[in-house]
Amino acid sequence: ADVGQEEDLESAKMKAKKLGATKAKDLRQQFIEEFVFTAVKSNAAYEDRYLMGTAFARPCIARRQVEIAIKEKARYLAHGATGKGNDQVRFELTYYALYPEATVIAPWRLPEFYNRFKGRSDLFEYAKAHNIPLPITPKKPWSIDANMMHVSYEAGLLEDPWPDILDIEFKTGIPISVKNVISGEIYSNPLDLFVYLNEIGDIDFSIFFFRTRHGIGRIDIVENRFIGMKSRGIYETRAATILHAAHFDIEAICMDKELRKMKQNLSIKLSEQVYGGVQNAFLRDKSQEFVAGVVRMSVFKGQVYIKCRRGDMSLYNEELVSMDMTGSYDPQDAGGFIKINGLRLREHARLRKI
Repeated sequence: ADVGQEEDLESAKMKAKKLGATKAKDLRQQFIEEFVFTAVKSNAAYEDRYLMGTAFARPCIARRQVEIAIKEKARYLAHGATGKGNDQVRFELTYYALYPEATVIAPWRLPEFYNRFKGRSDLFEYAKAHNIPLPITPKKPWSIDANMMHVSYEAGLLEDPWPDILDIEFKTGIPISVKNVISGEIYSNPLDLFVYLNEIGDIDFSIFFFRTRHGIGRIDIVENRFIGMKSRGIYETRAATILHAAHFDIEAICMDKELRKMKQNLSIKLSEQVYGGVQNAFLRDKSQEFVAGVVRMSVFKGQVYIKCRRGDMSLYNEELVSMDMTGSYDPQDAGGFIKINGLRLREHARLRKI
């Protein structure tokens, strides 16, 4: 499945067919429109930081597996996720949700597999003996997972780039265009937009030694796996990090305070469900109906800096908040507001004196 990992897909197809596969599918457009943009719209971030590039990609792939299996009348579905990670959950919950009659094959959980292959060194030897090409070597044994939204890998180098100034426009919470203020480049197609923002964050996938332009979205975290253990993860989620920051900012001027607090609570719950493989967790989010406008940001040296924003349906009223004019606000109203909010404090103070 092509979810934008930018590997040598022809070689991958040849390898897959040699191992028995017959179909390879381009899922990039579906991945961006149906999974990534929904994540941006909902502010989904697991444990406040991880934007879950892998957690969104796995169900996208699994769903396509199910579609093909049903079409071909296949009764078995398989994945190559390990028995200790999150991906096994993500694949299989999607299978069960969409094709409960199928039987799941998970080689990493079969005793005849894990008893034979104790670790990566055994797998390297097996691949070498059977002439199976691998993108990693015994000297560089870390796993690399990449798609259009995200990449996790062992290491990388940051360069010293010039900043890029971007205008990102939203409508109903969805990014509809990005403009590079310096170069004048404009992208409005969802796939092209996302590809361009990935280039701004920039990783060169042509070899497994990455060069970065701005190094956006890199985090090093210890996360709580759904199955109960803690693990260290090093992730890079470039375009999604830029969009996440821009969307979070445009929400701030377009959404009511209490509605936004409710949305933030739902975002936490949604992130936990997505991380755990429950992909039907997306709500029909009416909170985004009036989230529209443009955010201008600077992308530089691993950071995204919000410079300014303009909301089409902005709740920000410059006249109302100005210290130089009263506008329609009566300052005397604040007295009653403060008294009501201070009632519990006054009662607490009264009880302390008893």
